[in-house]
Amino acid sequence: MKYKLAIVDDEEIVCRRLAKALGKDEFSVEAFVTGRSFLERMKQKRFDIVFLDMNLPDQDGLEILVRIKQYCSETEVIIITGYKSVETAVEAIRKGAYHYIAKPVNLSDIRLWAQNARDKISMRAENRRLREALKSGSGLTSIVGNSPAIQELFSMINKVANVDCNVLVQGGSGTGKALVAKAIHQLSSRKDRAFVSFNCGGFTDELISSELFGHERGAFTGATAVKIGLLESASGGTVFLDEIGEMPLSMQVKLLHVIQERKIFRVGGTDLIDLDIRIIAATNKDLKKEVEEGLFREDLFFRLNVVSLNVPQLAERREDIPLLVNHFIQKYCLAFHKQVSSVEKEALHILTHYSYPGNVRELENIIERAVALTGGEEITINDLPRDLQKFDFDTLEGDGLTSLAEMERRYIKTVLESTGYNRSRAAEILDIPRTTLWRKIKMYGLG
Repeated sequence: MKYKLAIVDDEEIVCRRLAKALGKDEFSVEAFVTGRSFLERMKQKRFDIVFLDMNLPDQDGLEILVRIKQYCSETEVIIITGYKSVETAVEAIRKGAYHYIAKPVNLSDIRLWAQNARDKISMRAENRRLREALKSGSGLTSIVGNSPAIQELFSMINKVANVDCNVLVQGGSGTGKALVAKAIHQLSSRKDRAFVSFNCGGFTDELISSELFGHERGAFTGATAVKIGLLESASGGTVFLDEIGEMPLSMQVKLLHVIQERKIFRVGGTDLIDLDIRIIAATNKDLKKEVEEGLFREDLFFRLNVVSLNVPQLAERREDIPLLVNHFIQKYCLAFHKQVSSVEKEALHILTHYSYPGNVRELENIIERAVALTGGEEITINDLPRDLQKFDFDTLEGDGLTSLAEMERRYIKTVLESTGYNRSRAAEILDIPRTTLWRKIKMYGLG
């Protein structure tokens, strides 16, 4: 789809430059050199994104911002301002603007923030779709399953959703911890506000600070504008901290302070900013063990672990596998424009007996591949990965049982081989930070 974008700036050359730069992307662009002409057009057309100069000759920028938000609160407004108007721009952000950019404008920055605003709009639309889906049935239709283990998880999500406390979601990689966090948010009183996620692994302290807390202009080399951090941008909503066990100890201290005080400083800033957020953290680690080994702060653990939810491994709910297989077939038939309607009996037998060290994500990856490769309306054994085609059911019985560590080693090896040892892609499929993947490669001798 083409996102409708408006540029409001009294300098015609700025309008032309921005319109030319943004018109190359998926935006339908209109430019206005007066606030009055824009407001008249806004009565006829709803814009998704507006780049708004604060210093227009005929209208006050803040007044136009208020009018935009009154007309359509979901329109994302990005302020363009001179250096002397930075304080006004920050006030505009408090009134609902998405971001501001100081003049002279950099076209790459303009395109980046237009794309960021587009992504925010897309995510909001997806959240709206999810909320509509959640109105039916148990309110948890994003999580597929009827097994006792999943029904127990559904019950816990429903209980904790409207209790505005911190939640710790624990489970293996690929079990669906992010889906649980989103379900809690969508069923809570914060459902109409932002759901912001951040992966705590694989980043330096400085980058984590900048992303979570934001920074002031000039806080460090390259900080050319004020950046609103994820915690501040989630005001009124939910912050999902994935892979919390990977967060460096120095950052754990700062996060503990945020949870206790509900206030932050931007990097390089001196003004305290109040926060109204709910924190949901997730980990595939045993945090109690991490605390005992001095790798995770005990006080932070107790602050996060007000309520703990455990997401079951896929091998613990095998009765859900046929449902999941059907769900993923429908998903990827739509994505790939295929007409797959069934799974060969022998192939389904393998799928329901495999141990899935990669959990639901591994099953989804298998079905995505099968739907993409199959030439008919039925998935057969030949459409499954080669290691599954040779699957030996005897390994599931008696003394032939394989350890979890060995299954993890095999799965990581399979993913590395399938990606041509592209570690970034492999880490993405495994849903673990690259640093974690590097350690596992070294531990299992897969390098």
